[in-house]
Amino acid sequence: MGPESTGKSTLAKALADHFQTIWVKEYAREYIDSLTRPYNQEDLTHIAMGQLKLENELLPKANRLLICDTNLLVIKIWSDYKYGHCDPGILHELESRNYDLHLLTNIDIPWQDDPQREHPNLRQYFYNLYLKELQNRDLKYKEIMGDEDQRISSAVSELNTLL
Repeated sequence: MGPESTGKSTLAKALADHFQTIWVKEYAREYIDSLTRPYNQEDLTHIAMGQLKLENELLPKANRLLICDTNLLVIKIWSDYKYGHCDPGILHELESRNYDLHLLTNIDIPWQDDPQREHPNLRQYFYNLYLKELQNRDLKYKEIMGDEDQRISSAVSELNTLL
């Protein structure tokens, strides 16, 4: 997890390759790409449920680890920021999910423009929100930074502690 354009998908794919397992892509990309209008708060609920459905479908196929590009905490933070609150259904699902580790990607890599990315100047702000949520919820996390090789090495090392 982490702010926009911090290498989450690149890292997720690399980790899945390293551990010879599968990864859950960010459902929001597919969902938003299919819209013919700007997304709204109700769409975030559909995105959250789609993300969970993908996780549930892929978990039995995983090899020891299921790598997730994103999770409901990201959707919660985004909804709180954009709409001032989060759907209670998302919050309920968030509380019922347990992840062994969260990898928080730092903003120390250059921004890459993308039509779905909205806030190039708020990456530090969002990073701080993610960090605060992880700490307040007492979730296990590792901050991931550096170039691509350093990020992968750090994440692999941390994930090896779970195996």
